[in-house]
Parts: sequence; structure tokens; C-alpha cells
Amino acid sequence: MSRLERIISSLYRAMKPVSWVANSIGLVALAAMMFLTAVDVTMRKAANMPILGSYELIQFMMVVCGAFGLAHCAIEKGHVSVDLVTSKLSHKARGLIGIITGLIGLAVGIVLTWQAVNYIFILEKSKQATSVLIAPLYPFAALFAFSCALYCIVLLIHFFEFLKEGTTK
Repeated sequence: MSRLERIISSLYRAMKPVSWVANSIGLVALAAMMFLTAVDVTMRKAANMPILGSYELIQFMMVVCGAFGLAHCAIEKGHVSVDLVTSKLSHKARGLIGIITGLIGLAVGIVLTWQAVNYIFILEKSKQATSVLIAPLYPFAALFAFSCALYCIVLLIHFFEFLKEGTTK
């Protein structure tokens, strides 16, 4: 086993449980979001008593649900990929295309993470909060930044895989 294969293997072993836990948190947020929506609609229609702040809570849960599932989906290779053209190329050419797209994806992910971290400080400094619950926004930006960082690690693993594929015969 080459050094690159050992790095890929150890990164996978480290990231699989972390991404599974993050995904599980996202699933719990999804279930809570569905329950809250059902209760809010029922209360609104049956008793004309909507749950105050439910819209804001659902927005927060959407951040958790969407962002926390991203790394797990990527580590399980669940994202959509179209290999209509690349499947006809040689193994080495597919690896080279993977290296290029992997670098671009990793660069975009790093910039996204960096800007999400910057946004945390902007929100915290400006003391922005929701209008009904008066809940601060920066903790949810921090959750998003954390999930972006997890996703970048998975993109790094995929880049290493493309690198291995592009350099093997």
C-alpha cells in the first residue's frame, strides 16, 4: 500500500463517523422541522393559534438539515455525477480530469468555508438576531461554516483519490 493510499484510508476512517454523526443531526433536524410544521399548520387551522417563531425555527433547522448532510452524502459518493463523456476516456485521462475538477471544487469549498467563518464574525459583531425569537444568527452561521469545513475535508480525500487514479497505470 502506497503512502497516498494510507493517507486516503486514514482520512476515510476519521471522516466516516464524523460525517455520520453530522448527518444524523441533520436527520433529527429534518424530523423536528416536519413535526413543527405539522403542529403549526394544525394549530393555525384548528384553533387559529399559530406557533410564534415557527418560521424562524424552521429556517434554522433547514440550515442544520441541509448543511450537515453534505459531507456524508459526499463521503458516500451520493452526489450526482454525469460520466457520459469521461467513461469513454482512458483511466489516466479520467484521473487528470478528476484532479483538475477536484482542485477547483476544493478551492471553491475553501473559499466558501473562509467566507462563512468571516460571516460569523460579521453577524456576531452586528448582533443580528431574528425578529420574533430574538435568537442570534451567528451560531447558525458557525454550524454552516463547520459543515463546509467537513465538506472540504471530504473534497480533499476525493482529490487524493483522483491524484492516485491519475498517477497509476
